[in-house]
Amino acid sequence: MTQKIRIGALISGGGTNLQAIVDACETGTIDGRMVFVGSDNPAAAGLARAGARHIPTFVVDYRRIIEAHRISPDGVNVPADFDLEDILAKQRFFAPEADPGRVNAFFMTRAAAEAELLTAMEKTPFDLLVLAGFMRNLTPYFIDRVNADPFRPRIMNIHPALLPAFPGIDGYGDTFRYGCKVGGCTVHFIDYGEDSGPIIGQRAVAVRPEDSLEDFRQRGLEMEWALYPECIQLFAQGRLNVVSRENNSGAGPSVRRRVVEILP
Repeated sequence: MTQKIRIGALISGGGTNLQAIVDACETGTIDGRMVFVGSDNPAAAGLARAGARHIPTFVVDYRRIIEAHRISPDGVNVPADFDLEDILAKQRFFAPEADPGRVNAFFMTRAAAEAELLTAMEKTPFDLLVLAGFMRNLTPYFIDRVNADPFRPRIMNIHPALLPAFPGIDGYGDTFRYGCKVGGCTVHFIDYGEDSGPIIGQRAVAVRPEDSLEDFRQRGLEMEWALYPECIQLFAQGRLNVVSRENNSGAGPSVRRRVVEILP
């Protein structure tokens, strides 16, 4: 009998991808089981979806933490092991010329919230953490405490665009407004940048001439609900291998990055 992996999820909203993953676990499409669902949003409708399946839930209210810092910078309880210099050296969210005060405040408040996430997650061991519409960037502080080995990542995300095109919060909208003829969705491992981690799988969706943005987005979502479980199952089967690969084809400068190989 195949050993089922333990899956934790973080959400911010309705949780339709969460539902697709839970359903796939229950039907055996994924050799796994959902062990917790966490959110940054107390009003996230996906929490009710989890509760209906008797999956433990928790909330870490990011807005409360950010507001505490806005009122008083000393009001944020930065974790004892927080190392700002280390975070700044690793992060790829902000350019070097970005305002230092804004950058430091971002990483301080996020680390305070992420420390609460980690504490809540400690109660339930997990093998894979999936982001199912979690609308917060995870910082190196959190990532390094979940990924003991950078070549065995265990934080997975789905993005509504064909990365590396259109990272950010509105992939379908950005694709549609740009006038692309094809869009899609991407499942990838999380790294220190925004939607920049090693790609696991992608699905393409045509943008039809008669489409509204909502038409296109709905077809994209339906692709997500199929692609995400497929990629999680590859993880469950031990078929995802992250390697460092250098592009030295001669067409431009040499680039080294981590990529995902899918094993037989």
